[in-house]
Amino acid sequence: MPLYHYDSLNKSGARVRGTIDAPSLQTAKEMLKGQGLLPSRIIEVAGDKAGFSLASLFEKKIDQKTVILFTKQLSVLLKSAVPLLQAIELLTEQFEGRFKRILISIKDGIKSGESLAKELGRYPKVFTNVYVQLVRAGEASGKLDIILIRLSEYLERAEETRKSIKKAMTYPIAMLSFAGLVVVGLLTGLVPRLKSMFEQMGKELPGPTVFLIAVSDFVQNNFLVMSVGLIVGGIAFAYWRSTPGGKYRIDEALLRLPITSYFSQTKAIVQFSKTLGMLLESGVTLSEALDIVCNIVENKVLIKKLNEARDKIIKEGKIAKYLKETGIFPNIASYMISTGEQSGKLAEMLLTVGQDYDKELKERTEGLTAALTPIMTIVMGGIIGFIVISIFLPIMSMGDLAGI
Repeated sequence: MPLYHYDSLNKSGARVRGTIDAPSLQTAKEMLKGQGLLPSRIIEVAGDKAGFSLASLFEKKIDQKTVILFTKQLSVLLKSAVPLLQAIELLTEQFEGRFKRILISIKDGIKSGESLAKELGRYPKVFTNVYVQLVRAGEASGKLDIILIRLSEYLERAEETRKSIKKAMTYPIAMLSFAGLVVVGLLTGLVPRLKSMFEQMGKELPGPTVFLIAVSDFVQNNFLVMSVGLIVGGIAFAYWRSTPGGKYRIDEALLRLPITSYFSQTKAIVQFSKTLGMLLESGVTLSEALDIVCNIVENKVLIKKLNEARDKIIKEGKIAKYLKETGIFPNIASYMISTGEQSGKLAEMLLTVGQDYDKELKERTEGLTAALTPIMTIVMGGIIGFIVISIFLPIMSMGDLAGI
């Protein structure tokens, strides 16, 4: 978004200068008026025209690592008794690009009397609802520095889990892609060249070679159609997947398959338990916490079940009972949550459940990757081996005819 410099007067008539991040000049004026300021001059900062510039096209996106670094540094400054406004001003100089502009805007809002949580809430794509609610709880309790430390640890663990899953899946996907390219290269490059040589032999070709040539001819004759079909099909599938109905159907299918069902449910348990535990531990009410947590789970089918459980929990207050009825939480997890509920240590037990299942999820992911690698190697080796054998069978028969 564009960044604007402004001169204005506050309610007491004092002159106030600063910068504000807004999608348009009119929006910037309205935002300033909402902060109790009467702008006399607003000038867009050069190099950020109309929310888009060539520089912004290549500007580094705000990743989770940046948010984690900001959270950790802010917690350290606040713990060292640095005032919030001064801390934000100091951190503004530590970052570049859009995130710096966001911090400048946040600083201006705080200077005008707004809370940090409200300012962070203006950027939902950078600071999640969970993040904002925890900051709000920290400001209300006067323990913002402690909350930020917990939040940074929570974000770091979530990022580590995401990276470990991504890393575990990188090798199998790369190997599958490489094998696919090799197969396509053999079918469209080598086999056609050898086909004419085989035809000149004037001898009946072995069955595997005949099959290989037929597959090669089909791929060559329909390569353009297949390529366009894959691209169009991929785009259509991506669009359908982005729709609410498509997303729901895919998530429904994932829950019917044994392996994907386990990962979807376990990931939901981790997200729900760890986040709810942290929110409750930070002083957020159960009702507010459930409103947030029930919608951060990725699987839409599970979100629907959790929201149904949420309504019953709010009415009767029996969280373990209705979580178990969703079919998402195993008996041991429901028992642990019930124990925490009865002992008055619900937040602590939820965090324990989340940590335990997070560890199990990582172990299962690594185990599945370890098991898939040799299986994929055998399958891909078998396909490539079949192609090689089909090519060499006629060549070997030519050697026999020549008396070699």
